[in-house]
Parts: sequence; C-alpha cells; structure tokens
Amino acid sequence: MSDEEPVDQKKYFEELCKPKCVRAWLNYQGCVKRVKNDETGHKHCTGQYFDYWQCVDKCVAPRLFAKLK
Repeated sequence: MSDEEPVDQKKYFEELCKPKCVRAWLNYQGCVKRVKNDETGHKHCTGQYFDYWQCVDKCVAPRLFAKLK
C-alpha cells in the first residue's frame, strides 16, 4: 500500500475541458462586465456561471467515470 496522497482526477479533467467551454466563459465574463456597476444589487450572473460549469461538468463526467470503472 502506498503512503502517497491520491490525486484528484476531476481537477485534471476540468483543466482539459475548460478550453472547450470558451463560449460559456465569455458569456459569463460579458455579464460580469455589464453588471459591474449595478448599485442596486439586483443584477447577477449566476445563470451564466452555472452554464459555464455545466459545460465543464458535461465534458468531465465521461472521462472521470471511465477512470472509476
């Protein structure tokens, strides 16, 4: 048995998948720029943020679960 800490493969796959989700990332960044000066606090970019991570997760899932088998 090895004394080494296990490596989190999910973070590795996320880094591989982020370039495939550039459009969602740019949408999120655009939203952040638009609402930056909102002083009311009502505007937010939560939807765009979750859209980006959904794209990343959709790419990561098959690769990650293939490693778990």
